[in-house]
Amino acid sequence: MKSGKKNLIIISMTLWLVILIIFTVLSSIINLEILFVLWLIGLLVILELSDSVYLQPHYIRYIKSVAAVGVIVFFIIVALKVMEIIGK
Repeated sequence: MKSGKKNLIIISMTLWLVILIIFTVLSSIINLEILFVLWLIGLLVILELSDSVYLQPHYIRYIKSVAAVGVIVFFIIVALKVMEIIGK
């Protein structure tokens, strides 16, 4: 059963990334910051829906560490945007 949940996480994350890339290409506006933020939102939603309260497999801990790094990068992007707006 564990591998089924792991496969479901991989499939849903891959599907989310494919949808993001398709909409990015169709809108013809390729902005990596927006793509990163939307990827992070999807990762956090999938993590929240797949996380168990009592049992935490190693791949969930790995996804949580990737999400933590993603949140740190998100805060750096926000800080740079705020500095850009203040600098004008």
